[in-house]
Amino acid sequence: MELKELKLTEKRKEICQRLSLFNSDDILSYYPFRYEMYDATPYREFREGCQVCFVGELVSYPSTFRKGKLSTSRFKVLYEEEILTVTIFNRPWIRNLKMNETLTVLGRYDGNNKVTASNYYSGDTTGSIIPYYPLKEGISQNDIKKLIQAVYVKCQDELSDDLPQEFLKAHRLTDRRTAIRDIHMPVNKMQLATAISRLKYEEFLRFYLSLDILKGSTAGGTKEKKIFDMDKVERFISSLGFELTEDQRTAADDILKDLSGNKMMYRLVQGEVGSGKTAVAMIGLYANCLAGYQGALMAPTEILARQHASSLSRQLGPFGVRIGVLYSAMEDEKKVKEAVRNGEIDIIVGTHALFSKDVEYKKLGLVIADEQHRFGVRQRQALKEKGKDVDFLLMSATPIPRTLASSIYGDMDVSTIASLPAGRKGCKTYLIRQNSIVSILDSVKEKLSEGRQIYIVAAAIEASENYKAKDVNNLYESLKEELKPFSVGLLHGKLSSQEKEVIMNDFEQNKINVLVSTTVVEVGVNVKNATMMIVYDADKFGLSQLHQLRGRVQRSDYEGTCYLLTDNKDELALKRLNILCQSNDGFAISFEDLKLRGPGDILGTRQSGLPAFVLGNLIEDTRFIDAARKDAKKISEHKDEEAYVSYYERIRKMASQNFIS
Repeated sequence: MELKELKLTEKRKEICQRLSLFNSDDILSYYPFRYEMYDATPYREFREGCQVCFVGELVSYPSTFRKGKLSTSRFKVLYEEEILTVTIFNRPWIRNLKMNETLTVLGRYDGNNKVTASNYYSGDTTGSIIPYYPLKEGISQNDIKKLIQAVYVKCQDELSDDLPQEFLKAHRLTDRRTAIRDIHMPVNKMQLATAISRLKYEEFLRFYLSLDILKGSTAGGTKEKKIFDMDKVERFISSLGFELTEDQRTAADDILKDLSGNKMMYRLVQGEVGSGKTAVAMIGLYANCLAGYQGALMAPTEILARQHASSLSRQLGPFGVRIGVLYSAMEDEKKVKEAVRNGEIDIIVGTHALFSKDVEYKKLGLVIADEQHRFGVRQRQALKEKGKDVDFLLMSATPIPRTLASSIYGDMDVSTIASLPAGRKGCKTYLIRQNSIVSILDSVKEKLSEGRQIYIVAAAIEASENYKAKDVNNLYESLKEELKPFSVGLLHGKLSSQEKEVIMNDFEQNKINVLVSTTVVEVGVNVKNATMMIVYDADKFGLSQLHQLRGRVQRSDYEGTCYLLTDNKDELALKRLNILCQSNDGFAISFEDLKLRGPGDILGTRQSGLPAFVLGNLIEDTRFIDAARKDAKKISEHKDEEAYVSYYERIRKMASQNFIS
């Protein structure tokens, strides 16, 4: 049901809007992130400093004292013939409690019948399972619970289950309506575990069935073999100015074998930040050109597209390969499109503009998507359909272990570049537990005095009440003064293409010493003289993203330095960031990110048309993964049979609707 049909109150509509919940499915899939269940602690077992839980009767009205925005409330509770004085912070609404009301109190026993409460509930909730939901400022747990309960009551009769019955029986899974009820309103642990099992299995089943559907639209089939002179390819490899690592050579051989075969290539090259994936891509593009085909290299940003074009021109230009670059609103856009159509450009590098309807290729043979998770499957398909025998290569600097890659990418061929080129010194990373450069200012100025350059990264473009983070504009203004006489530049996604180009050129030529930027510098930007990076609000980024960012300062034989700034006191957030201080291994880091955050953000599933995992965990849930992959394959192979057609069609529509435009 859409929000209009649900007839929610204005307050509940506002909650849905703030949490990006657009229909009943979104609301009912807004699962708790944890649960609490408590048994009462007998008074005789109270020990000073220990956590306790008790159910008592309110025997004094709460009194509340304010100091600024903070409030302290106190009240007395009768428990096992003892009067306990309870203190609780920032719960001013507690004054609405009624005398003799029964309360369940959780907290720390401070001795002398005094308790500092962490929470309280009306009535006796011991033995109950209490769900906790992700919140935003101004939205309470009670708001979320009441919203979900109201929507469940209204929609429960429409929660039909089209998941094939044979799988429900084979895996002893409960029906969908019961699972939705019990994940939000469980009566006992058994109900909760049963609900989670059902919903986890279905997440994986949707994922793998969507993967099959989408892969069918972007890969498969036979093609004419691409014939090229291998001696010329080897001469090009010799001209690169460095020796390929063993991993690079293996990946290049995989690509050349795919190009010269009669099965369409659908390969992922994943590699550590700075491992040399672009060099491998060049080899494939050159072989494709020698075979008489055009190549297209998609990059996620204009900055990276121009940089790739420049690098390709430098390396492949001497071999007679004609390179072009294309992105929206560029001055000679029409001229470039005409050259592509006439075959006057052999390799075109660009952004999403490459698959615009008015871009025609004379003979497209190879498509490469850099940072593949940033492109939707429909976008890849649109570009792939512009040629007849098109091979497809994806590149990602978010590497994951091969066993997980096979789980996530199914039957896609995977080449892994794990080793870094010789001479790379890597990067030392330090966690600064304050969101300011005050403590490292001397190091910053010393680095600049040596003639080196620095990236400073912010999590936001503009200041916002709803997103508490340093914004790039204010940072730029303050650092411009703080770092005088050094030159400070500003870069973010809202600048025009021309402005971005001028700033990046100035930074590359060291006319700008410090570049204050958003994450537009995350991928591919290659300024070897930049050897320090400072990231504000580092806790707001994923580990893999931070690892990508610091890759910008390990592009040379000079050791890089990365400072992660945060004033977040949360132990889990600090533990995550410390992983980066202890390791430069992108595989290990992305594995930790996968365990801590799930694969949705890491793999870009929301942008690729694939459903993200909310409950499922690729590390822990191998039982569900194995079953779901097998069942998804069966549904795909028998999609027209009565038992499967309804579920298949629903997932097919869902995958199609989730493509980014």
